[in-house]
Amino acid sequence: MPKLHKTANFSATFRKLLLAAVISTTALTPVHAQETSASGTDTVIARINGVEVTDRELALAEVDLLEQFSRVPAEQRRAMILNALLDIKVLALAAEEAGLADEPNFKAQIQFNRARTLHNNYFQSQALNTITEEDMKARYELEAKNIPVQKEIRARHILVEKEEEAKAIITELDGGADFVELAKTKSTGPSGPQGGDLGYFGRGQMVPEFETAAFALEKGAYTKEPVKSQFGFHVIMKEDERDSEPPTFDQVQGQIRQALAREKYFQLTQDARAKYPIEVLDEELKKKLDEIQSQ
Repeated sequence: MPKLHKTANFSATFRKLLLAAVISTTALTPVHAQETSASGTDTVIARINGVEVTDRELALAEVDLLEQFSRVPAEQRRAMILNALLDIKVLALAAEEAGLADEPNFKAQIQFNRARTLHNNYFQSQALNTITEEDMKARYELEAKNIPVQKEIRARHILVEKEEEAKAIITELDGGADFVELAKTKSTGPSGPQGGDLGYFGRGQMVPEFETAAFALEKGAYTKEPVKSQFGFHVIMKEDERDSEPPTFDQVQGQIRQALAREKYFQLTQDARAKYPIEVLDEELKKKLDEIQSQ
């Protein structure tokens, strides 16, 4: 069954921060978007045909192959990844002997991978590693104080399949029955065991029919007619109302950090583009690139 709630209880401002963070990750590899970095030493842990394999290389392989080996028991994972690294190394030696290292496509790939890795490491050191908790809290305070106050209500509901059932429940309520107990025994919704409690919510978070009826109620009142929605028929009781509060720092610090990282990333690229002249020689690509950059 679809959820009665339409959206999470976050302000539009903080949802924009989250969107900005999502956009920023398109320029980063998954490893650096998650701020994951490898560590290791130059200790030699193996040799292949006399060529040394170091602990640092294994650490890089652990980062790169982590998802692939995520289901391997922790006590076996490092050895399994070493085994995969050895496979990579021996096939690389075979490829060298076959002359693949001299092919133009391979050389282009090496150039790209080198540039990509330097790009990621520079972003890590100049952006991600420079964001402090003080930076995030300052941004939080700036955004939080600009969020407009909105009304939120706390409501309960009893959800049933047929209109006749909802009308019968309203009759019981009119006769003095307890709403919470009726919700526990008769509601088919997932909130039934909690007495139909939906917690606090603002406008735009519930399906329209439900929202209109719930916000129209006086505090402590319940709907005198069944409310129909795509889920069935509701009997709604409004328990409380309050002014909305911004999400806490702990709730959104991840989004804020990513938004700050995005801003730092674009500043870094703008500074670098200003320092290093770019010339696009393909006229068609240049035209399309100009169109993109002007948006």
